[in-house]
Amino acid sequence: MSALRFAAVAALLGVALAPAAAQAHRSWLAPSATVLSGAQPWVTVDGAVSNTLFYADHVPMRLDGVKAVGPDGAPVAIQNGATGKYRSTFDVQLASPGTYKIANVSEGAMASYKQGGETKRWRGAVGQLATALPKDATDVQVTYSSRRVETFVTAGAPNTTALKPEGKGLELEPITHPNDLVASEKARFRLLTDGKPAAGVEVEIVLGGVRYREKGPELKVTTGADGVFEVSWPEAGLWWLEATVQGADASGARKSSGYVATLEVLPD
Repeated sequence: MSALRFAAVAALLGVALAPAAAQAHRSWLAPSATVLSGAQPWVTVDGAVSNTLFYADHVPMRLDGVKAVGPDGAPVAIQNGATGKYRSTFDVQLASPGTYKIANVSEGAMASYKQGGETKRWRGAVGQLATALPKDATDVQVTYSSRRVETFVTAGAPNTTALKPEGKGLELEPITHPNDLVASEKARFRLLTDGKPAAGVEVEIVLGGVRYREKGPELKVTTGADGVFEVSWPEAGLWWLEATVQGADASGARKSSGYVATLEVLPD
């Protein structure tokens, strides 16, 4: 995918989709806590796209694609949502014990085509594509893009129902529970694309919270044939994980899918 096309996709989704080596802005969801106790606790989540991880200094994350799934797999309400200049914020009540998945999911389509000898472009929602292009369009090239930004929180004893993949786009299937990560202990995860193992995908893992100190650790690992990758956390903290896959579907349309997670690693 050309740099121009990639930039257009990023603008469509409202998040930073540039390759990790060149990007300045990173999208993230940061919960106020990841492991909570007590009766029906609350968690506040910040969402932004920033230069410095987990410090809102660029643009807010849009909340229209944010959703939460509870310990029983049912949707959970997003409450008190607000969007400011640099960040968005919202609350989730953990009314039942167990693990919750909070995600911002976005997808879109972009097309270039010729009409009357002139090259034109369109971008918008996937469902609009079929009727958006003129009937006399030729040399049509389509790109589908999706992006999933996630974090995980647990009230009381953890469970795994909310962690079940949806089978669409690039997703993380935890093997090690995402709220049971400890520094110096290895963790294992599986990347899936459209429900199938994503083999040979590079995963970037970066420690956040380094605004007032030297640059923190940055790890890069690659998934195996089964989509599994392993991480040895060098220290505790809030970590940011990102991966991207690109390909084509049966019709020849390009596909780009990105995944981001915020994970808290506790001291050993």
